[in-house]
Amino acid sequence: MYSVNVPVPGRVRQLANRLHPDLIGFETVREDHSCLLKRLGEADHVAQLQHRAHRALEGAPAVEAAITGIDYFEDPPLGSAPVVYLAVDSPGLEGIHADLTEAFETVDGLEGGDYVPHVTLARGGDLATAERLADREIEPVRWTVSELEFWDGTYKLPVSRVSLPS
Repeated sequence: MYSVNVPVPGRVRQLANRLHPDLIGFETVREDHSCLLKRLGEADHVAQLQHRAHRALEGAPAVEAAITGIDYFEDPPLGSAPVVYLAVDSPGLEGIHADLTEAFETVDGLEGGDYVPHVTLARGGDLATAERLADREIEPVRWTVSELEFWDGTYKLPVSRVSLPS
């Protein structure tokens, strides 16, 4: 599965690392952190998929984003529950997501109107623990998103980057 992801700054990774001890009881705890912007699907010809994504992103400006709190999906459409995440507030990213949904099919329940920008921390744990984490206050982390990554989910690596002009 290929996707377009938002790389997060070191301050977001540091926040996730500070929360790590409280996530130990979950089935899966993420070690790498980014914000999934849009799933693109599978491709026989990766270059063609990249080209389509790059064309859909032409002219997209740099946007502001902020981690505003901890939240969770109690019943996600895919995978084990709950999913604990850092909430990302960014109308600009939501706009770019909308642009990408015009060029690529949406995944029901996850994209389009159901899209929630977030950075996953852990999944498959105790709901009470997720609720306690969501009640914690955190200092917001703000940054400018000036590039996006074209991500190869099979190898869990960025394949290329797309700059967003200021």
